[in-house]
Amino acid sequence: MSHPHPELGPPPPLPKGGLRVTPLGGLGEIGRNMTVFEYGGRLLIVDCGVLFPEEEQPGIDLILPDFSSIRDRLDDIEGIVLTHGHEDHIGGVPYLLREKADIPLIGSKLTLALIEAKLQEHRIRPYTLEVAEGNRERIGPFDCEFVAVNHSIPDALAVAVRTPAGMVVHTGDFKMDQLPLDNRLTDLHAFARLSEEGIDLLLSDSTNAEVPGFTPHERDISNVLRQVFAGARKRIIVASFASHVHRIQQILDTAHEYGRRVAFVGRSMVRNMGIARDLGYLKVPPGLVVDVKTLDDLPDSEVVLVCTGSQGEPMAALSRMANRDHQIRIVEGDTVILASSLIPGNENAVYRVINGLTRWGANVVHKGNAKVHVSGHASAGELLYFYNICRPKNLMPVHGEWRHLRANAELGALTGVPHDRIVIAEDGVAVDLVEGKAKISGKVQAGYVYVDGLSVGDVGEPALKDRKILGDEGIISVFVVIDSSTGKITGGPHIQARGSGIEDSAFGEVVPKITESLERSAQEGIVEPHQLQQLVRRTLGKWVSDTYRRRPMILPVVVEV
Repeated sequence: MSHPHPELGPPPPLPKGGLRVTPLGGLGEIGRNMTVFEYGGRLLIVDCGVLFPEEEQPGIDLILPDFSSIRDRLDDIEGIVLTHGHEDHIGGVPYLLREKADIPLIGSKLTLALIEAKLQEHRIRPYTLEVAEGNRERIGPFDCEFVAVNHSIPDALAVAVRTPAGMVVHTGDFKMDQLPLDNRLTDLHAFARLSEEGIDLLLSDSTNAEVPGFTPHERDISNVLRQVFAGARKRIIVASFASHVHRIQQILDTAHEYGRRVAFVGRSMVRNMGIARDLGYLKVPPGLVVDVKTLDDLPDSEVVLVCTGSQGEPMAALSRMANRDHQIRIVEGDTVILASSLIPGNENAVYRVINGLTRWGANVVHKGNAKVHVSGHASAGELLYFYNICRPKNLMPVHGEWRHLRANAELGALTGVPHDRIVIAEDGVAVDLVEGKAKISGKVQAGYVYVDGLSVGDVGEPALKDRKILGDEGIISVFVVIDSSTGKITGGPHIQARGSGIEDSAFGEVVPKITESLERSAQEGIVEPHQLQQLVRRTLGKWVSDTYRRRPMILPVVVEV
């Protein structure tokens, strides 16, 4: 198995007749999925998603793929193929189209409807090409065939990309549920047909590669939901991804069975479920869904609320309910269902929300204590089955953290893919398919790009480090006035602290130390304000560290008069 070296340089020019595959996100992480295919000087992008921030990224709204390696080649992009409508696959599209709005989007009916609604908020009207399973489209030099796959959202597609360099199959996210709610199976016959033609490189979903056996059926959840609904005395509040149409359908069906009305809470939930209903992917019995404003007229025992926040996102509806910062107040006897799995890294945030809800008397039902969610990804047994059908000549695990990529690679090896034909890459690593062999050729920049409010890419790691220091240790400001000619102190030092846990009165001990340091500098002829600021920072920082074992941010201000 080949894998990247941290000192990889930029990839050389692509050999004539070769195909380059460069993931810009989704490898070594769960989310931010984006892969760039290059052949004959032209580019095809598969997916462009976002990653949601963790606790060590305070103030960040979204994390995007890094477009810098393709920014000067936007005119070479033939299109963006979107495998399905989850945020980790489509959420970055508006930010790429801001740079070039006429890049065509290719995807299924529901996927395009979801991204078009999102693009309206950015005032972008995209060029789109709707495709379905079985379709084959020529997109520049890329001959793309679309294959039905089963996932936790309808209309998911895998894509087979044919070029003179060979055929590459990208699975997108998939599983092989044999009893799907929408009766749309992963098309194993199509994958077998592609295998007969010869799959030169397979990019395969790795998310559940560590999980033995087969992913349970979506239908298995229905009986558990009935039990929860049967035992609920008051309101039922369900938190789910805003695009998990299958799970919402099960909630609607169960609510209808138990005589409850349903209201959607949250802008993205209302928008996406409206789209799914209008396109026929969500079957809603007449009169079942009502406006949230009408719920006060119904008894609690007849109410179901469906909202976002299943991952503990701080601004989502469920988190705000847990923090008593939402118009909907949790009361004793409410039942809350977290109808999703835990995305790695979100555990602390989710359990904080669960504790908050429990504090107010809610009965919280989640994957840890009831089977209210099944994964949308193929487990190890399914992947083995899949590889034996596809028989790829080269394998590149995608979509997962390092442990998932490694586990997926081992599964491929067990089914007979030669070790030297399995490529474990990471974001930015270019993999070239030349004369039937896939190998790593170099690495391009593929770091995190942070979205903070309206700012995209302006916040970097130094700013995040400062935010973490401010959040963990607080800030101490020092104000000093000096004579510009002599360097002597004419005012201050005045010291104030915020969030450091140190009382302002305690700084009386360090003021003489700062004064002494500044006077010594004046005698030595040092009067430049920046140098004096550094002197104040060092003196105060050493005192705080020695006295309190803390390292707050210190902001010295030296003013000349």
